[in-house]
Amino acid sequence: MRLCLDRTEWDFGQCQVNILLVTVGTGEVHVPLYWHLLDNRSGNSNAADRIAVLEKCLALLGKDRIGLVVGDREFVGHAWFKWLKDNGLNFVMRLPKHHCLTHADGRRQAVADLGLVPGQVRRFAHVQVDGVWGQVWVKAVAADAFVFLFATAGLNHLEQLYAKRWTIEQCFQNLKGRGFNLEATHLRCFQKLRKLVALVSLAYAFCLGVGAAAHGGRQPIARKNHGYRAASLSRHGLNLLRQLARPLTLPEDPLARLVETLLNWITRQLAKNQLLKIVG
Repeated sequence: MRLCLDRTEWDFGQCQVNILLVTVGTGEVHVPLYWHLLDNRSGNSNAADRIAVLEKCLALLGKDRIGLVVGDREFVGHAWFKWLKDNGLNFVMRLPKHHCLTHADGRRQAVADLGLVPGQVRRFAHVQVDGVWGQVWVKAVAADAFVFLFATAGLNHLEQLYAKRWTIEQCFQNLKGRGFNLEATHLRCFQKLRKLVALVSLAYAFCLGVGAAAHGGRQPIARKNHGYRAASLSRHGLNLLRQLARPLTLPEDPLARLVETLLNWITRQLAKNQLLKIVG
């Protein structure tokens, strides 16, 4: 499975909500797995924050089930990269352009000094960034603008692997709007906000599961003229769940049975976890 890290924030009056979140999934299906509300006045996360949330993910999933960790330009630094390598986690991280490469002969080089023209790509199989050895992929996209990737995941496919990070952007877009509207909350208490994020994440995962099952079965999402789907998987699931609340829906409907099965499973899991907490 793939883990994606990112941070999102919004303001409500004097209250600043700043969430460091990890999603998990395969392909285009990604759901929130773990998150931490940062109390740092909308600042970036630090290595300790990132390591803490990923340690929870490792405990939940097991290291062997994690194929890739993907992050954007905020997720850099020696302690962070070293922790990922020491734990045997393949990763792809985008770097700001001011980070330098250190070659095996000790020579340091900035990406701006590579002499790339827009569209040109350079690959380095064994260089050091922030004191950690790995692979580098650099593409010039405009004058003095670069996609600068540092990784341990396989040099020939870094651009495609990094593109998978878009799934967490879609997740944020859906959580904060498009029917889930997390950003519309007026809650200020961090403890209540954590619970709200949990509930919205469960609802989102539920709708995503229903939408994916329906799209792959009897109710595929229509395509627009430009070829893209008319709705996301989560929105498709949400629309179908709304339809089930209508009086004319029969309990024998295949989708209704699927939803009932999913709800029963969630109820059992919640009851099981609550029992474990009581026993523990």
